[in-house]
Amino acid sequence: MTSANPYSSRLSEVPVRRHEVSVLGGDTAYWVYGPDQAETTIIVVHGFRGEHHGLEPVIAHLPGTRIISPDLPGFGETAALTGRTHDLSTYSAWLTEFAASVAPGAVILGHSFGSIVAADAVAKGLDTPRLVLVNPIGAPALEGPRGILTRMAVFYYWAGAKLPRPLGDALLRNGIIVRVMSVSMAKTSNKELRRFIHAQHDAYFSRFGDRDVLHQAFVASVSNDVRASAPAIKQPTLLVAAVRDDITPIEAERHLATLFADSELVEIDDVGHLIHYETPAEAADAITRFLGPSVPGTQ
Repeated sequence: MTSANPYSSRLSEVPVRRHEVSVLGGDTAYWVYGPDQAETTIIVVHGFRGEHHGLEPVIAHLPGTRIISPDLPGFGETAALTGRTHDLSTYSAWLTEFAASVAPGAVILGHSFGSIVAADAVAKGLDTPRLVLVNPIGAPALEGPRGILTRMAVFYYWAGAKLPRPLGDALLRNGIIVRVMSVSMAKTSNKELRRFIHAQHDAYFSRFGDRDVLHQAFVASVSNDVRASAPAIKQPTLLVAAVRDDITPIEAERHLATLFADSELVEIDDVGHLIHYETPAEAADAITRFLGPSVPGTQ
């Protein structure tokens, strides 16, 4: 399915370069957006089943900022890590080594599952002046407003990992199931924007390496949340939360904000778990205000 990208004109004005770097014994593909001489550098970490394209709408609204956007191991153009279980510990160690290799001292931003990875890494010592969490996972997914659907997803990923490989792969990449996931998350009533969101999921939601890594990452995403890391994080932290998020209800996000030593919560109305697609301008505005001119990041 093709659909016009409503953010393409902005994004076309942002220079982008593709790179690779060795992290934990594997090659990580990453993209650098914006000017190399920018005062602020942000490393962005995408969510489960996503890859670097997903955060481009937010990047398009951060002109003048240097953004480093990797594909997580096992997703997009980054291969799975050999001999490792792709659990939270592995992803956290990967992010820490990646940041130290390409942009030590950069601001760290995580979306959805990326919020869990980013928070865990920072809590364990990843050097950053500030942390930004978009659609943070602030409560167990199984306890969210759509806990029943999450339990169905548990069975779905389990079946995909246990069925004979051709059947399992076909199930996990099934276009109808991907569309159901997309429809369930989109909240906008704008038909053009909904078509764009569905096209993005059609194009990128199945760009995972193999079913075993996908299942491991899914288990990591539903077995952890940001609450465990929050008390250990001393850096100023911005939470950009959606009032209509079906994965973490806004009440849980408000409680999550109280667990950090220094946090700011920005709530966006009329959007769910797809802030990066539906309200990227609002998210970028919150990020710009939070960072301000006093957080240079790295150069």
